[in-house]
Amino acid sequence: MKVSLFLTCLIDVFSSEIGKDTVELLEKLGCEVDFPEGQTCCGQPAYNSGYIKEAKETMKHMINTFRHADYVVSPSGSCMTMLKEYENLFMDEPEWANKAEELSNKSYELTQFIVEVLDIEDVGARYEGTATYHTSCHMSRLLGVDESPLTLLKHVKGLHVVPLPFKQDCCGFGGTFSVKMARISEQMVDEKVHHIKSTEANVLIGADCGCLMNIGGRINRLGNPIEVKHIAQILNHS
Repeated sequence: MKVSLFLTCLIDVFSSEIGKDTVELLEKLGCEVDFPEGQTCCGQPAYNSGYIKEAKETMKHMINTFRHADYVVSPSGSCMTMLKEYENLFMDEPEWANKAEELSNKSYELTQFIVEVLDIEDVGARYEGTATYHTSCHMSRLLGVDESPLTLLKHVKGLHVVPLPFKQDCCGFGGTFSVKMARISEQMVDEKVHHIKSTEANVLIGADCGCLMNIGGRINRLGNPIEVKHIAQILNHS
């Protein structure tokens, strides 16, 4: 099965190891992975800031960049949500509507793709430790991917997953929100870290790098010894 990787800006710039784990994981599961070098930002920061016209130019570029793909897979629920939203944004533009719909129909978040398309629940991973899982807002509420990460983690040998209290609460990142509303964001992430500590887990797992950067940064500043891992790093571990 041929898969085109949509890596996202945060992983490309700050967490390239997550991209590496994603590729290795997909290849282990029998996929042939390619990386379209023309890919850029999905347009979400500009779109969320109200620069819709400018964002659409980036979106058109992304549509063309992945036009050749059989499947588009991304280790980011947030960015994949934006990619899926193209279909609605271009519905009144005949030249782009069908292309946007085509991209949406073949695009998946990583865990969603593994469970729903590859029909795999056990990837053969092993990771010793006690973990809790952070449910990101865009991935669960907008993309509708909630169960597949937990399904995959349940089959990781040696890993004990503890439910996170108030898992539905935002971590305070929200892209530009954490910059424009820094004090509110800080209080929100402090509350999230408090709940994570209450589980006594030694590993926090998530599927969105924005959330993990925000929570991980706060954990580090507070001097807590909790590891922060993207789910691809756990599923590719043996």
